[in-house]
Amino acid sequence: MSLSMDSMYQQIILDHYKHPQHRGTIEPFDAEVHHVNPTCGDEVTLRVRLADGEIAELGWVGEGCSISQASTSVMSDLVVGKPIENALRLQEKFLELMQSQGQGELTEDEAEALDDAVAFEGVSKYPARVKCALLGWMAMKSAVAEASSTVEASGTTEQGAQS
Repeated sequence: MSLSMDSMYQQIILDHYKHPQHRGTIEPFDAEVHHVNPTCGDEVTLRVRLADGEIAELGWVGEGCSISQASTSVMSDLVVGKPIENALRLQEKFLELMQSQGQGELTEDEAEALDDAVAFEGVSKYPARVKCALLGWMAMKSAVAEASSTVEASGTTEQGAQS
């Protein structure tokens, strides 16, 4: 990766850290999950509402390093309004990228789909930071799974607030 690409990717991460997307809680919601990275103390609480097979709304609050917070912001920007299966495919592709140890090779279509998430490619070289980048993505996957089972069990698309 060239120096100018590294610089651009660092700027994307800083922008999302300073101006996080979809940060805040949402009501009503179908599922809420809380994920923690015990290694460094990063944490995120994420709520999701599903409707018509899509992630209708997602909100999150969290604390931690710029990588965990920016990655959660990028993820939320990418998945809100998208079909659930597309969001989960993005999560899988991001996971592969993070497990590539800096050797990830994305097709042009994959890079386009991941959009700002490709900025975290360099993070994959640092195993201790990979968990930071994955925190929000794994929380989204868990919340969608929980919400999907809740929605199926109740036969509705909105369960409402939970405590």
